[in-house]
Formats: sequence, structure tokens, C-alpha cells
Amino acid sequence: MTQSRHRAAVAALGDPTAWPESGFWTQVRVLTARSSRTAFGDRRLVFFGLLQPVVLLLLFSQVFSGVGALPGVAAYQGYVNFLVPATLVNIAMTTAMSSGAGLLAEIYGGFTGRLRCLPISLFSVLVARTLADAARLGVQLAVTAVASVVFLGFRPAGGLVGLALALVLTLVVGWCLSWVFVAITTWLRKAETLQAASFVVMFPLMFSSSAYMPLDTMPAWVRAVSAVNPLTYAIDATRALALARPLGWSLLTALIIAAVAAVAGATLAARTFRRRT
Repeated sequence: MTQSRHRAAVAALGDPTAWPESGFWTQVRVLTARSSRTAFGDRRLVFFGLLQPVVLLLLFSQVFSGVGALPGVAAYQGYVNFLVPATLVNIAMTTAMSSGAGLLAEIYGGFTGRLRCLPISLFSVLVARTLADAARLGVQLAVTAVASVVFLGFRPAGGLVGLALALVLTLVVGWCLSWVFVAITTWLRKAETLQAASFVVMFPLMFSSSAYMPLDTMPAWVRAVSAVNPLTYAIDATRALALARPLGWSLLTALIIAAVAAVAGATLAARTFRRRT
């Protein structure tokens, strides 16, 4: 049985002796490449994955177009300018959630179990999972940004540099958030429970932030929740970079919260993954 599992692992990853010294980062590189091939190998999955955020952005920009007349939004010269940076952050949140689902598929597919027969750090599996999803997120963000400019009239006042910085910030935040959902996956280990827990986390964070409506128009208790909502700071910082508006403390706060989430999630995920895999 051990020999058959070893042969299966070799077939999935290639000959381990071909890896130079099989160091940690070599393992991460090989495993990331494998996960990326899986993510981008299905053309239909890639197409609908890229189409989904564009369709959602189109729907929200039309359904809530009247919000553009509100005092807190009028200064952005159109609701689409207010909405697009927030949508980028929400795409990062959704992709981070899918990191947990991807890891769960590898666990139940037996891939991670086969890796135990090889001299591989199990933490490299988690790092590779998050990096592959970050690469996928980068493509989604770029496509969404271009589509917003071309088809929806999004005009980033910060120019190409400001928009690029906003995309980089969103990518970093998304990668950090993916560790939270990876940690949840290693703890729950059931697809139904993971989906329920992920939505419980995701939707309150999205709709209690400054994503779709200015905070001044919200009830007092929602504004209080928004003040401690990490997505609010990420969205505000992304808007400020893309639209050349004052950053204040939003950028630093967003990066600190994202870093704390990544460290806590990675620590919990590593401990739980080793124990339960």
C-alpha cells in the first residue's frame, strides 16, 4: 500500500529526485505550478470565473445607479467609480473563500495523503494553494479592471499607476484572507460546513462595509460594525489609490489587519493540517 501511494505521488508531482535538493521553496514552486495548471487547465472554468465578477459588477452598477446621486457618492462622479474598487476587494474575498474549497478537494481526492509518502513539508502544500489562487485572483482583477474601463466607463483618477497600486493592494489583501479560509478548511473538513461558514463570514463583511453605500446613509449600528470591519479599510484604501483621494490611515490599517489575519490563519492551518491530514 505504501509503495502504491508513493508511485501515485510521484506520478502527480514528477520524480522528486529531479527537484534540486527538494528544499522548501522548490516544493512550493512545484506544487504551485501543479495547482495553477489545474486552475487554468479547464477553459470553461476559466471563462466563467472571469465572467462572473464582470456580470456582478454590471448588475450592481445598474441596479444601484440611483445611489450615485447621494451626497457621499456624488463626489466620485458616477456610481461606477464608487463601486469598482469595492468590487475588486469583494472579488478578492470570494477567491480567498475558494482557496478553502480547493484545499478540501485535494484532501478528499487523496492528494495530500499521498504526499505523506514523500519528503515534503506539508506547510508547502498550504503555501502553494494560496499562491496559485493568488495568481488566479490577479488575472480576475486585471480582467475586471479592464472591462470596467472599456464597458462601464470607470475612470480611475489616479491614472494607470494608481489603478495598478490598487490592484496590488487588493491582491495582497486577497492572499492574506485566503489563509483565513484555509485555516477554516483544516478545522471543519466538510464541504457543506465549509460553505455555510464561509458565507456567514463573507456576506456580513461585504454588506456591512463601505462597498455599496456610503456609511453616512447607514443606520448607526451598521456604521459601528463598519468601523471594525476589516473590509472597510481595504475598500477605502483601494478607492483612495485608484481615484487619487486622501488615504488617511486606511492603507496602513488594511495592511496591518491583512498581515495579522495571514499570520493567525497560517499558524492555525499549519498546526491543524499536520494533525488531521
